Amino acid sequence: MEAVDSTRAFVSSVKRVVIKVGTAVVTRADGRLALGRLGSLCEQIHELNYQGYEVILVTSGAVGVGQRLRYRKLINSSFADLQKPQVDLDGKACAAVGQNGLMALYDTLFSQLDVTSAQLLVTDNDFRDPDFRRQLNETVKSLLSLKVVPIFNENDAISTRKAPYEDSSGIFWDNDSLAALLALELKADLLILLSDVDGLYSGPPSDPHSELIHTYIKERQEGRITFGDKSRLGRGGMTAKVKAAVYAAYAGIPVVITSGFATGNILKVLNGKRIGTLFHRDANKWVPQGEVGTRDMAVAARESSRRLQAMSSQERSKILLDVADALEASEKLIIAENQADVAEAQGAGYDESLISRLSLKPGKISSLANSIRMLANMEEPVGRVLKRTEIASLAIRSGNGLLLKGGKEARRSNAILHKIITSAIPQNIGERLIGLVTSREEIPELLKLDDVIDLVIPRGSNRLVSQIKASTKIPVLGHADGVCHVYVDKSANMDMAKHIVLDAKTDYPAACNAMETLLVHKDLVQTGGLNELIVELQTKGVTIFGGPRAKTLLNIPEARSLHHEYSSLACTVEIVDDVNAAIDHIHQHGRHVGISTSRIHARGPVGVEGLLTTRWLARGSGQVVNGDKDIVYTHKDLNLQA
Repeated sequence: MEAVDSTRAFVSSVKRVVIKVGTAVVTRADGRLALGRLGSLCEQIHELNYQGYEVILVTSGAVGVGQRLRYRKLINSSFADLQKPQVDLDGKACAAVGQNGLMALYDTLFSQLDVTSAQLLVTDNDFRDPDFRRQLNETVKSLLSLKVVPIFNENDAISTRKAPYEDSSGIFWDNDSLAALLALELKADLLILLSDVDGLYSGPPSDPHSELIHTYIKERQEGRITFGDKSRLGRGGMTAKVKAAVYAAYAGIPVVITSGFATGNILKVLNGKRIGTLFHRDANKWVPQGEVGTRDMAVAARESSRRLQAMSSQERSKILLDVADALEASEKLIIAENQADVAEAQGAGYDESLISRLSLKPGKISSLANSIRMLANMEEPVGRVLKRTEIASLAIRSGNGLLLKGGKEARRSNAILHKIITSAIPQNIGERLIGLVTSREEIPELLKLDDVIDLVIPRGSNRLVSQIKASTKIPVLGHADGVCHVYVDKSANMDMAKHIVLDAKTDYPAACNAMETLLVHKDLVQTGGLNELIVELQTKGVTIFGGPRAKTLLNIPEARSLHHEYSSLACTVEIVDDVNAAIDHIHQHGRHVGISTSRIHARGPVGVEGLLTTRWLARGSGQVVNGDKDIVYTHKDLNLQA
């Protein structure tokens, strides 16, 4: 479903709209009329008429429809005539015949919808006469007041203009420029140019690397776009549409170029949906200074990362240390921006689990800075060879570029963190090493850039991760669910078990690695150990739900599912016979693979090692997070003895 774009909010005040439909939309590949598309066009205009819009239609296609003269010529030709070299049909004759048939069809289609239409044929020279222009306005005003749809076309049959059509003497050169001229002359609020493609692309639409440009910004894109071929029979093509759109937009008439092949696009444009390409004279004000398009942003990050990789390990470590210092120096500013985000989220009624995830806890910035310093001091990860396999770690340390997209509820926090971190990056690398994507609508375009982006790491809801995995060919390092289990055996130290269970559930309940299910050995029901654990959890505000066995024994509400991820102060409790039963339960109801759902890591020639993957076994002696208090995270190898 197309998103509603804030840059399209102006359409709510649109009253008079000019719609231009091109030859490629009006006719099929064989030159015959495209009845389905024309029918859809008329139905949408009927709906707009009903809603109170004033609709003016500019139509091409007369010459295309007039190509039926070719068949008439064949029928009337003798065998001897057919042996002679064939010459092209007279375009003006085709226009005269085609205009009659085209208008007859419009009249028939509109009549079926109880809509009246009127034909107005104009030529370039007509607009040189002030009296004509005055009369034109009066006639159109009268027609619109009667709910009549004026249908304009250039009168090619008698026009004195000849190829090349575009020169300095012309007032308009094709129906695209005619539509722009009429939009200005008739004081329209919006011009919609229907094409055979979805809008303006950064290159030929057939090129897989071309991106759809949602908002045209002249200062950024003029001269940087490569146009494809024009339509089969039309005079203009996308080049003509862009020129007409720029002319109208910078004269004060917003323009949208969109597909006339897709169903309902005119109505979608007027409903503010983000389809096609918008031209607006204020477009450059809507984009923050220095912001770039999605492909430009990705390419810039990749190029910066290559310069980063060329630096020595010590130089990359120095950047990280500078980032850590910058974060600590700006802690008060970061906290203030974060608190503003939290207050706005609370006022908007966001779920408590999301607000918990959004809020920066006391000491979080210092903890983050210390983690960055530890990363800076770790063993060099780039270029290190293990069985001829290169290893990479986190962004700057590993020489990677980054594009970051946070939730809209954290926009202030995201912006200040991005500003502080990029300010610590040396100029010879460039702050564009790390880009901040600010619009949700840019995500679909980013996910198409498999030639530039090497990895996507989605963090968020099950729905978000699943949607991203289904929408891209780029490898995804993402885990859609985090149903984490804790098992307490009958032989467990109960004081240690209580600390671990409480910390696992309450330290950060919105995190994907928070405990969602507590499994306990059946003997703890009799010894009172299970009751102790439940009391501790409930004291901390945790709501308890039961699995099939626990709900009956403990008389508690049943869990909606043993697969459920609460992401809040709630959890499922279930009773199992022993550790093997706990393992079976986790295999059946857990999510198996940590943060990454990709089990195969092998690239290039694959031997036995390539058919194996890694399983992590964490061993501890009761360590807990405890709000990151007195915790030092380390990254180092432990040489384990068998």
